[in-house]
Amino acid sequence: MAIIRPPGHHAQHSLMDGYCMFNHVAVAARYAQQKHDIQRVLIVDWDVHHGQGTQFTFDQDPSVLYFSIHRYEQGRFWPHLTASNWSTTGFGEGQGYTINVPWNQVGMRDADYIAAFLHVLLPVSLEFQPQLVLVAAGFDALQGDPKGEMAATPAGFAQLTHLLMGLAGGKLILSLEGGYNLRSLAEGVSASLHTLLGDPCPVLEFPGAPCPSAQASISCALEALEPFWEVFVRSAETLEEEDTVEGDDVEKEAEGPWQPPEFPILTWPVLQARTGLVYDPQMMDHYNLWDNHHPETPQRIKRIMHHLEELGLAGRCLALPARPATDAELLACHSAEHVDRLRATEKMKTRELHREGANYDSIYICPSTFTCAQLAAGAACRLVEAVLAGEVLNGIAVVRPPGHHAERDAACGFCFFNSVAVAARHAQAVSGRALRILIVDWDVHHGNGTQHIFEEDPSVLYISLHRYDHGTFFPMGDEGASSQIGQAAGTGFTVNVAWNGPRLGDADYLVAWHRLVLPIAYEFNPELVLVSAGFDAARGDPLGSCQVSPEGYAHLTHLLMGLANGRIILILEGGYNLTSISESMAACTHSLLGDPPPLLTLLRPPLSGALASISETIQVHRRYWCSLRVTKVKDKEGPSSSKLITKKAPQAANPLSAKGMTMPEGNILEAGTGKVTSATSVKESTPGQTTSETAVMEFTQDQSSETAMGGAAALNQATSEAATGDATLDQTTSEEAVGGAELIQSPPASCTDNQTPPASPMQGATTQISPSKLTGNLSTLELDKAQEPPEEEELLGEAAGGQDMNESVLMHVTGDHADTDQAMFYAVTPLPWCPHLVAVCPVPEAGLDVTQPCQDCGALQENWVCLSCYQVYCSRYINAHMLQHHEGSGHPLVLSYADLSTWCYHCQAYVHHKALVAVKNIAHQNKFGENMLHSH
Repeated sequence: MAIIRPPGHHAQHSLMDGYCMFNHVAVAARYAQQKHDIQRVLIVDWDVHHGQGTQFTFDQDPSVLYFSIHRYEQGRFWPHLTASNWSTTGFGEGQGYTINVPWNQVGMRDADYIAAFLHVLLPVSLEFQPQLVLVAAGFDALQGDPKGEMAATPAGFAQLTHLLMGLAGGKLILSLEGGYNLRSLAEGVSASLHTLLGDPCPVLEFPGAPCPSAQASISCALEALEPFWEVFVRSAETLEEEDTVEGDDVEKEAEGPWQPPEFPILTWPVLQARTGLVYDPQMMDHYNLWDNHHPETPQRIKRIMHHLEELGLAGRCLALPARPATDAELLACHSAEHVDRLRATEKMKTRELHREGANYDSIYICPSTFTCAQLAAGAACRLVEAVLAGEVLNGIAVVRPPGHHAERDAACGFCFFNSVAVAARHAQAVSGRALRILIVDWDVHHGNGTQHIFEEDPSVLYISLHRYDHGTFFPMGDEGASSQIGQAAGTGFTVNVAWNGPRLGDADYLVAWHRLVLPIAYEFNPELVLVSAGFDAARGDPLGSCQVSPEGYAHLTHLLMGLANGRIILILEGGYNLTSISESMAACTHSLLGDPPPLLTLLRPPLSGALASISETIQVHRRYWCSLRVTKVKDKEGPSSSKLITKKAPQAANPLSAKGMTMPEGNILEAGTGKVTSATSVKESTPGQTTSETAVMEFTQDQSSETAMGGAAALNQATSEAATGDATLDQTTSEEAVGGAELIQSPPASCTDNQTPPASPMQGATTQISPSKLTGNLSTLELDKAQEPPEEEELLGEAAGGQDMNESVLMHVTGDHADTDQAMFYAVTPLPWCPHLVAVCPVPEAGLDVTQPCQDCGALQENWVCLSCYQVYCSRYINAHMLQHHEGSGHPLVLSYADLSTWCYHCQAYVHHKALVAVKNIAHQNKFGENMLHSH
């Protein structure tokens, strides 16, 4: 942390402004790039004033992502710039790398700031993958600041700091900017510094959900950014009228300036150790007498402990002795009959044990089973005692057998006693009240037992992310469906994210964390977090078939650590690849010990099926959780529509290419009207083709880019004037200083809440006009269609319909576009081999007919032929019948009748191999009447 003055974020290239002489954060970013070879820098500006100097410095530079969250009030708050609104996203190569979240009322609270971080900043940061995070840390948004008039708390800034510490491998610098109430400034700096030092985040006194004005600002920012960032696909939901419930009106009445009581003095605990570790090798005595290769093997906990010791992690933890759970602790969650029945197995003979195990679903029993299950539940209780007593801040329980399938009166799915449930009830018993407890279950199987035990209890929030596969994945049935929400007083406190397929990875879980898990968790404001930490969604697990990495689990753990004053306990559940569970638990332990989560490399976009599952759960629960009501206008695109994303790869940028101060060219606020006028509109697209209309622009003066650069003084003079009227800005804006261009644009319907409503995000041709490209008094100007090709991995989007839509698609230039030298063709390098080529069958004697319609719906466009059974179905952009065929048959490889490319569903990639040449040539002959000239 740099505690410095004067502040810097208003200072521009050739201009001092707003108490600022030199722009410290901008200088630091350039220094890191030039001297330390940093390629990608994230700048977060949470000062209550917009840091226009920083924005103008980097608004053409894709190597720097600038995020600002500031008071705006439709331009009435200093610096009175349209460039401070959400519609400004940068221009040229830097388009999409400027993010503004403008607050349009005073009194914004911690919940509003946290919501902006979760829904906007963290998702785009994970896609951007910064190597350094710099924070323009103004504290004038704190309650009591005379300039900011906001209601954030020091604890809230500690939370924001913690969320940022998961980025860039923990390389985070806070540099002081504004803050003009000396007491609140000191408390805000102190709280943030505590977090940087690894101390737990204080519990928020006033959590709640973002106010409607904040939701509107966040939604508009998401809509502006969606064309540039793949992670923002379906980033907000459409709130139907029937989704509103009683209580909404009460919330609306509470809008406006909010005056909480004076902050309590924050304190931080002095702990004997940070992380507790409970383990007992006696739990290995539970084993399968009849199957030595059963996946729930005693080696699971032994390998985990060996790996923790090998890495030195066990030595950094406080070892806590395990103990058996008492009958009273077990009876808080299980029936007496169930406990007695399991106890009786200690004296059974082998044949009786086999017979008894057959009475349950997926259960084996040996003479030591009861003792081991009792010890596993008791170990979790011991860890709860240590955390609540302040012996340790957090902890891990390396225990078996697992527990989350165990019902109140029955064993199930390798589980006998529900250790997490027993631990939760024990925590409430120890505290003497209904402690608010969050249980997060990331085991790949649904924790049916945990759900049933707490489904009527509003003091326990149960969130499960699991494979559901439309009810066909263990434990089967509809108990794990998103429609299961709890009962009676517990309605809304059961949250299921039901994945409907394999291959879920880091991106999918992190999107769920940002959009669903953390918003609900912060609104619930738990006092203890328990994690059913199954690692069978880990990469390489034989039962889960998912792809979550150890690094991904580290990030999930880190994000949960901001809750409940850092009191979080991980209790082992499933996970059956010994290497995967060992590495994953070690990664989580690193996070609990305060080590920064590692960088996530090669983070693919979230799967479309995962986004659908998350959206389904949000739609179900938005009536119960206000934090899920980040809404947007309905997508008017038909099922066959597509978008062409033109986001540039950040690593391709030259960090030194941006020279001097650059002025944003984009959406311009018309003086005296409060309306934003538009530059570009796009006709409704069809698959594989995007047609952009000619952009209509009006020029008020003839000005070159050199002249425009001289407009800085005029800009500063203009922005120092106070705005008059409700939403009327008579001063010269930064955009007007650059070329005098006035862009006419119509607002998106979703951006209400008295926002200044600039344009809908541009689809298709999204490049903004640089001042150097504006010549003469033109009334029309066609945008340059030439785009830098996206990275190859961005182009590996699914054309057949199974992969998530990558938002980057192959551009087929047809018609008039084929004749212009501005057209850009994108190329994809397919896999040279895949293990599923053995599924390709010979072409039928009748050959192929590329004009054959979809066998289900009769569609004639975008059809694919299955290379196993040679049935023809349409792509996901039509009615997704080929995807449905794959899911039903398991056939992996399909051939496009449109461009003769081959897609493998299992590999999620295009494939070209000599084994495919024959069938491609037959299709080519049928389509064009001649053989292929080249085999590639």
